[in-house]
Amino acid sequence: MKIKTQYQCQSCGHTSAKWLGRCPGCEAWNSFVEERTSPGDGSPAVQEGSLAALREEFSAQPGDWTDLDAPEDPSRALRRLDTGIGELNRVLGGGLVPDSFTLLGGDPGIGKSTLLLQMARGIRLKNADLKILYVSGEESVDQIRSRAIRLGVQGSGHIFLAAETQIEKVFATVKELRPHVLVMDSLQTFTSSYLQSAPGSVTQVREISAKLMALAKSAGISVWLVGHVTKEGSIAGPKVVEHMVDTVLYFEGDSGSTYRLLRAVKNRFGSSRELGVFEMEGDGLQEVSNPSSLFLSDRREALPGTAIGTLLEGTRPLLVELQALVAPSPLSLPRRTSVGMDSNRIALLSAILERHMRVRLAEQDLFFNVAGGLKLSEPACDLAAIAAIWSSVEDHPFPLDWAWIGELGLTGEVRRVSQIDVRVEEARKLGFKTVVIPEGSAERVGKIQGIRVLTLDRVSHLGRLVREKN
Repeated sequence: MKIKTQYQCQSCGHTSAKWLGRCPGCEAWNSFVEERTSPGDGSPAVQEGSLAALREEFSAQPGDWTDLDAPEDPSRALRRLDTGIGELNRVLGGGLVPDSFTLLGGDPGIGKSTLLLQMARGIRLKNADLKILYVSGEESVDQIRSRAIRLGVQGSGHIFLAAETQIEKVFATVKELRPHVLVMDSLQTFTSSYLQSAPGSVTQVREISAKLMALAKSAGISVWLVGHVTKEGSIAGPKVVEHMVDTVLYFEGDSGSTYRLLRAVKNRFGSSRELGVFEMEGDGLQEVSNPSSLFLSDRREALPGTAIGTLLEGTRPLLVELQALVAPSPLSLPRRTSVGMDSNRIALLSAILERHMRVRLAEQDLFFNVAGGLKLSEPACDLAAIAAIWSSVEDHPFPLDWAWIGELGLTGEVRRVSQIDVRVEEARKLGFKTVVIPEGSAERVGKIQGIRVLTLDRVSHLGRLVREKN
């Protein structure tokens, strides 16, 4: 049998009959690798027979359809499993869907395997009749067991471990054990024996993902797949993997901090804006039920250059400290450095300050930081950010019990934001006494007692408001 080969980009999956220095699809350099398009070993009949056996075992019966307007069958209604981890349940939208396919990405050593082992413990405690299979392509069974013991995970005959890299052997184990939850750690280490390409290649990644998706949907198994993250912060491999799965989670954290953030960027069964907060300790990940108090815990005295803003992560309101430092620049082109907020947004807010508040920043360096390692994208923090910059320029600290909520327009107006009553209520619960909001939102928070509400219609009035009400 003649073996055919082709060249495939390892970044995006683009194929070519000849080698190319630069991929025309993603413009990556030196990313083409020669791969076989037909199996070099084994008979096609054997391959087809193996796949047919798997299809017969896991696929649904043909003709399985239903009328859209038919009454819902309670036995087939969407149900969820309690993972035993409240923060994880929140991010998933209320719990784990039995036949879901979830992709978990994160930097090396961030705690992905720890989170999944603790999830296995929680599922066993909350659902005593379920079985979990944890398959690792990177560690031996003894290594996984030692970590599980350190985390206090006890299987009690319902958690099983395997060290395997070949997907066909994993499927044989699944057929024998019949688990309800399958954890695959990690995607780039698994291979199919019917493909000749190297582990982690585009062909292998796509094939492994397709087989696991078919397993999840046809056998009703909840599949968790761990993916490596590139230096740009995205999950390695072709984007088709993220399109296949039901949920994509990112586990983030600063290398110098013990706090970890679990964020959903895709979720077919819930909101894709939910955020879970954990703290890494010696005995594993601990949930942080009140992240706002965590991000504000180091505030002990009023200092210039700081302001408190609010953001919504899904249904959860968070208060976070924004810090700014403005200093004379020795450079002809002053620096604009931002951590936790888009630098282009900071440049825009600086322009608003110069134009509408007559603050001279042209010869000043501006350094901006979001405390706690959060990354802000919501415009509701604009007013707090510009207040922090103004405070640093004027060397005027705000009281510790002030919070700022509002979006800024290029013309200098303070614009309304969504769910402002939820944000103000969260500030009140955390002990804040004064909140500055857009003028058009005053009537929406008028019924909230125990907090003083100040309104601001234009950013140019900020200095006068602070001096009059402080």
